[in-house]
Amino acid sequence: MKARRDVYQAIADPTRRAIINLIAAQPHNVNSIAEKFDVSRQAISLQLKILTDCGLVAIKQRGRDRFCEAQLDKLSEVSAFVDQYRQHWESKLDALETYLEKLKKERYGK
Repeated sequence: MKARRDVYQAIADPTRRAIINLIAAQPHNVNSIAEKFDVSRQAISLQLKILTDCGLVAIKQRGRDRFCEAQLDKLSEVSAFVDQYRQHWESKLDALETYLEKLKKERYGK
């Protein structure tokens, strides 16, 4: 049975987030990615597999090298999820600000 993976699982791990940050600027080959981390190449390959399964990384063969390219469109799903809560808390904070201003006027008459 194949594990179902999504973008939230991909960004849950700090190593995977670091890999995304690294290749977001420009594609890297697998070996150059592995050199940046204090874990085995096999561990990096597993992280890249998860990122690929989630659709955040595409691996392209160029000669003997495999290059990893970031596919960041899926992160818009996370952004939309977070934005709904940002709007919720901004409205709560706006209401608190209004309430505090009202209390100030009542207390100090200004």
